[in-house]
Amino acid sequence: METKVNVISDAENELEVSLTYDEILPEIESAYKEERKSISMPGFRKGKVPTSMLKKVYGEAIEYKASEKIANKKYWELVDEMNLKPISTPQLVDIDYKMGENLSFKIRYEIMPQVELKDYKGQDIEKPVFKVKDEDIDNEINHMFKSKAAFEDAEEVDGNQVRLTLNLQKVDSEKNPIEGQRSENIKLELDDPKVNPQIPQNAKGKKVGETFDFTFVDEHNHGEEVHREEFNYVAEIVKIEKVVFPEATEELVKEISKNKATSIDELKNQTKKNFEDYYASQTENIFTNQLIDKVIKNNEFTVPKGYVEQLLNKMVENEKENAKKYKAPSFDEHAVRHNLQARAEWNAKWQIVLENIARIEDLKVEDADLEEMAKAESERTGIDIEKLVSYFKQSNKTETLIEDKVVEFLKENNNIIEIDPEKKLDEKKG
Repeated sequence: METKVNVISDAENELEVSLTYDEILPEIESAYKEERKSISMPGFRKGKVPTSMLKKVYGEAIEYKASEKIANKKYWELVDEMNLKPISTPQLVDIDYKMGENLSFKIRYEIMPQVELKDYKGQDIEKPVFKVKDEDIDNEINHMFKSKAAFEDAEEVDGNQVRLTLNLQKVDSEKNPIEGQRSENIKLELDDPKVNPQIPQNAKGKKVGETFDFTFVDEHNHGEEVHREEFNYVAEIVKIEKVVFPEATEELVKEISKNKATSIDELKNQTKKNFEDYYASQTENIFTNQLIDKVIKNNEFTVPKGYVEQLLNKMVENEKENAKKYKAPSFDEHAVRHNLQARAEWNAKWQIVLENIARIEDLKVEDADLEEMAKAESERTGIDIEKLVSYFKQSNKTETLIEDKVVEFLKENNNIIEIDPEKKLDEKKG
């Protein structure tokens, strides 16, 4: 067997292979045995036709058909032997088979391109620092206690700690009812931030049986144009209920906090810690994503199309499986593929960037890294460390670890600019 790797471009190679007939003879003979199972000839039942007769009548068709399968099989054997590292589905571009003599073929495959990266170190990256406010803690605790609250009938809407049962009638600009646009016994809690602010404002001081108006405004974009549409409603109050909060006993605090607190002060401290942990996690995620995105934008290069397509196919399949799992009524594969295209391209760029950073900065996953991970996993699961290390090597854990190392390298070699996200938002609005 003769092999040769031809460099087509920075992201594509071609494997050229030439095999003698003797080298492929076992596969050719297997092909005859397989085809014989479904072929019958006069005087012979299926599976009983002599090989000599098969070769005489169907030999050329059978062997040419087998040659493509042999080429594919040999390619994947050589991928392992020669450490070729294709990143997408290979393409058979040429095959030449001479019966009884030899088989030669060429297969093109995409590889991870080596990119001369720039500006992936020393960059200024903004990191939002979210501050926990007392009002956030109070609102969260209020929400916890409200889940245990009772409701008492009231005569009048007084404040926002009220639940209303309403009949809603959509009306035209002249306040005439629109047929078929009525909803009855809709329950709304006036302190819910998702409730139209006109409702608690216009319902104030109203009693059961009285009505009030409100307008819902829908704004959405069509290209660069903003479409604004108003919908007018008349609300009839069917029932008014005042929210009655329970007493903050030790037992209730324990129940609400899942035994993490026994008093309001402890509950506030626990809630504050939950907010801080959540904000810290979100801050780190936002910073990491902005850092990666900045590095990608600083390095423009052509991404191999087959690689993008392969990632896109995986993403579409995942969405399809999720649709089945959650019993979605329909799955528009074309629309899903279109919506995921940009994300697939971004992911492909990031994989190329991280591979090249790892190459340039000599970042590697050592056995010690896998052993450290296996030790932590063993303590949690009780599985033998050696078995875990072996599993990690066979799975994609090494890929996960190298990505973690690259991300950590980027964090250590770029400048963190902490910002107040609220001030930043005000600046953008200004």
